[in-house]
Amino acid sequence: MNITVVGTGYVGLVTGTCLAETGNTVTCVDINTGKVKQMQEGIVPIYEPHLDVLFHRNIKAGRLTFTSDLKAAIEKAKIIFLALPTPPGEDGSADLSYILGVATELGKLMTEYKVIVDKSTVPVGTAEKVIAAIQVHATCEFDVVSNPEFLREGFAVDDFLKPDRVVIGTSSAKARKIMDELYRPYVRQGNPILFMDERSAELTKYAANAFLATKITFMNEIANLCEKLGADVDMIRIGIGADDRIGKRFLFPGIGYGGSCFPKDVQALARSASEAGYDFSILKSVMEVNEKQKTIILPKIRQHFKNNLKGKHFAIWGLSFKPDTDDIREAPALFIIDELLKSGATVSAHDPEAMNNVKKLLGDTIVYANDPYEALNNADALIIATEWGLFRTPDFDQVSALLKNKVIFDGRNLYSIEQMKQLGYSYFSIGREVVRQ
Repeated sequence: MNITVVGTGYVGLVTGTCLAETGNTVTCVDINTGKVKQMQEGIVPIYEPHLDVLFHRNIKAGRLTFTSDLKAAIEKAKIIFLALPTPPGEDGSADLSYILGVATELGKLMTEYKVIVDKSTVPVGTAEKVIAAIQVHATCEFDVVSNPEFLREGFAVDDFLKPDRVVIGTSSAKARKIMDELYRPYVRQGNPILFMDERSAELTKYAANAFLATKITFMNEIANLCEKLGADVDMIRIGIGADDRIGKRFLFPGIGYGGSCFPKDVQALARSASEAGYDFSILKSVMEVNEKQKTIILPKIRQHFKNNLKGKHFAIWGLSFKPDTDDIREAPALFIIDELLKSGATVSAHDPEAMNNVKKLLGDTIVYANDPYEALNNADALIIATEWGLFRTPDFDQVSALLKNKVIFDGRNLYSIEQMKQLGYSYFSIGREVVRQ
């Protein structure tokens, strides 16, 4: 099929590249001409494992192209994906101006039937607004479909190519047939393509992310209670995870969730509920707890250093909100750094992928180390904010030699309590025994 993807952010670029991988001819559109030029030259603008291989292969094969010309891009397209930003407004609601702006332009440009697909995460009722925006100028038939993405950063390519389910919201038999044909190659192992109405599809995405955010937050609350009661959250995680009604995933406690999806989607769902006259109280609690959880490790740091952080120097391992991505949106590390700097401390940090993004935000207010060990030089303590694989089994002899004090504040529970005792570290983690040497 000929397909156009409007927007080359994280979702748009992964979607376009993976659609090309199964033989479709895909044109990606972006108003940022500099970014388009980079992609035309073979530069991948985001970090996502395995994306670069598919990106270059499909450009070379002529199946994946990039342009800023919306009119030319949609001329031969049978399906047009809208993968545009929906940033939260001040009231938490999703800003649909980008989507509705493009929808209006499509109404002016389309000359034959096309399927318009809302790929962005959007509030319930957006499909109807997109239809209305297109209809203002439309002179041909069209259908609008809701097809939310379920891409995990760090696993997005696999998630698209081998989805556990595809959700498609449409009331049109014609659009249903086209979307079924499009996605059939991705579900050959039998995973379902779930057809439903547009509003249910829109709400499915928000419900999924809000539930996972709630699960994470519940475990963080349990971890905080463990510290009060002298229990071990790792044992509890294993104990409840063995129940197949609960499952093992999303039970690891830490310093809160971040990224582009969970914070925005939970906030947007709560706002949608409020507009509908429903008090979604559990989501209010999730947001409140997660905001506190991002800096839950700071009181431990202050207490250990007797409430005097001025002049102290901290090493931070991990800046992205999760491993295997360069995404720093709502990353707990940023909140920790902000509080440390306000307290008069200095920071050196290392992250395998996210340092350039942090430097754009924070400039030279912190030091950016070339490797994890360089960050440790003369530091009073190490803080672990992201569970990158290379942080899991460091050379502790080298760590000990570089740190001024053998002190680790671990926001991701990477190391065992027994190991830290044997190595002689003062070790502070989440929901577990405190080791003081």
